[in-house]
Amino acid sequence: MLSDEIRDRLVEAAKQARINAYAPYSKDFKVGAAVLTEDERIFEGCNIENSSFGATICAERVAIFKAVCEGFRKIKALAVATQSTPPDPPCGLCLQVLAEFSDSAEIIMINTAGNIKISNIRRLLPASFKLRGGKGDV
Repeated sequence: MLSDEIRDRLVEAAKQARINAYAPYSKDFKVGAAVLTEDERIFEGCNIENSSFGATICAERVAIFKAVCEGFRKIKALAVATQSTPPDPPCGLCLQVLAEFSDSAEIIMINTAGNIKISNIRRLLPASFKLRGGKGDV
């Protein structure tokens, strides 16, 4: 369970990341995300769309990949900010990527209206895929 202070910092980082989203093809569906590593570093990401659609990347994966690029492999929490009502959870692909680096991450979903939902990776992705025997085993 996160402290209120840490949760507030993570939510604010996701909201700020949303500002930089590039979303011309989804009619401006901007998403911001922030991940919290086990040692309480925060990494932000925003969705970046592409006209080929397949090259589009979600905000959650940008934030996770930034953390991994900086050497962090254990994620404690993820916040995602959208304009949807109710707040949207991460997509299945993002949940699977998150499951690679956490089996218990808290997931905070917020929207621009101030609504908030809190869940966790186990509830949102109860049967994640795990390739056994590899170096990536968590």
